[in-house]
Amino acid sequence: MPQSTKYLYLHLSLLFLPIAMSAQALPTLVDEALLHNREVLAAQKKYEAMRQRPSQENSLPDPTVSLGYTSVGAPYPVAGIGREVTSNAGIMISQELPFPGKRQLRGEIAAKEASAEYAQYLSVRLNVTARLKQAYHELHHANVSITFVHRYQELLENILRISEVRYSVGRAAQQDVFKAQTQFAIFQTKLLRYEQERNSKEIEINALLNRPQGGHIEVPDDIPPGQLTATLDDMLALARTHAPMLAREQKTIERNDLASALARRNLYPDYTVSGGYFNQGAMPPMWQFRVDFKLPAYFRTKQRAEIAEKAFSATEARHNYEAAGVAIQSQIRETYTLAATARKLIDLYRKSVIPGAQLALESSMAGYQTGALDFLSLFSNFMNVVEYELMYHEEVMQFHVALARLEEMTGMPL
Repeated sequence: MPQSTKYLYLHLSLLFLPIAMSAQALPTLVDEALLHNREVLAAQKKYEAMRQRPSQENSLPDPTVSLGYTSVGAPYPVAGIGREVTSNAGIMISQELPFPGKRQLRGEIAAKEASAEYAQYLSVRLNVTARLKQAYHELHHANVSITFVHRYQELLENILRISEVRYSVGRAAQQDVFKAQTQFAIFQTKLLRYEQERNSKEIEINALLNRPQGGHIEVPDDIPPGQLTATLDDMLALARTHAPMLAREQKTIERNDLASALARRNLYPDYTVSGGYFNQGAMPPMWQFRVDFKLPAYFRTKQRAEIAEKAFSATEARHNYEAAGVAIQSQIRETYTLAATARKLIDLYRKSVIPGAQLALESSMAGYQTGALDFLSLFSNFMNVVEYELMYHEEVMQFHVALARLEEMTGMPL
């Protein structure tokens, strides 16, 4: 067997060996992102801030303390005290009291707003996790593609050497050499594209992890695709019960219903209770108690308009909830179809298409060596292996990306 042909078989055998890397595990990166990502931290602090609202809204207004005097005969303090019945110095304390039930409703409204913000916080966590997983698997695809293209180039170089030798002795056409050289250049363009994609995904992952830019992210070569065990009905059911986006809209509905109840309660007056003590010197002290009512005298233009506003807002929240439910169901159906199709294609490529293409390439190399097969057939079989191998890794990436999106929409790990 010629030396060049031996190298050809050697590179062909190396083409399908796994690539060993010291990889950063995806779960570890997810934990790091949830701990350091600024979007997650901002959402967390916003939720923690909203948690402080219910106790504030459920508290009474601050009381008012009034200090003063009344003088008779002169403007200086307590002039005439002890001689004139209207001359005194005293203190009065006033406390505004909302109509019964208003404070409780305000506290419940604030609690619903905090719950909605918690659902938003969970949604941000899921979004950051999904984006990280997508970028991770896209980076894996770029790395694997770069490695395999390099191997294809090495194999093509050996095919090119054989073609040049055969051409030199008149057993191959010059166009065979040109075709191999052209394909080598095309591989260079693929490398540039995959390298650009790799750099882009590393930048994205470092940003999600809040790491300094320029750091290299290692991913494993072999990421098993796993199985799609959940059914579409399971996904839709999970979304209805666990999706933070729907939970947030539900809490908004509950909040607006309480706001409507509070608006109706505003038809009833708030009041202020006051009590005071007044010292009159040698004369007996004077005490005062009174209640001031805040009458909703302009209810036709104020309170009734508020009631109508809150009713419209409650209806809007219900429509938003229904729209969000329809949107998330359609997105789950579409993404589930993509995941299921990708999983079937993975099995087809791995079990049937790629093994068949490899056998055809090995057979055509033996035929090309003996002169029983032309270069065009060998080249066609070589390109089939290249295309099917890259398409297999493309489908693995698409499957994992679809799973990440489904996890974000359903709110549950798959």
